[in-house]
Amino acid sequence: MTETHFRCGLEAVLAILGGKWKPLIVYHLAGDPKRTGQLRRLVTNVSEKMLIQHLKELTDDGVVRRIDFQKVPPHVEYELTDFGRSLAQVLAPLCEWGTHHNAEIARIVESRDHGAKVA
Repeated sequence: MTETHFRCGLEAVLAILGGKWKPLIVYHLAGDPKRTGQLRRLVTNVSEKMLIQHLKELTDDGVVRRIDFQKVPPHVEYELTDFGRSLAQVLAPLCEWGTHHNAEIARIVESRDHGAKVA
């Protein structure tokens, strides 16, 4: 087995949070545990298959804990581990930046989607 080395901390973060939906999943779990259906409603446009895949990867990586209540019908919730909570704390300023620059980012995305360049 080879040893993994990251040239910068951002590479290490992306090794855990790589994927379009993982940061949003972590963000929505920062408050309290959620069921899969709740996360599907909060993380808009994610397919159930992709949500389950990302939850499994985040669980395997120690960011999220899966709580199975051993009930019928099945009742499963997901919550952040201490490691995951520490990650959510550093995502908060990124969220604030996105909120602050929301209008500018929306213009950039619209221009990109329409093939125009932003001046």
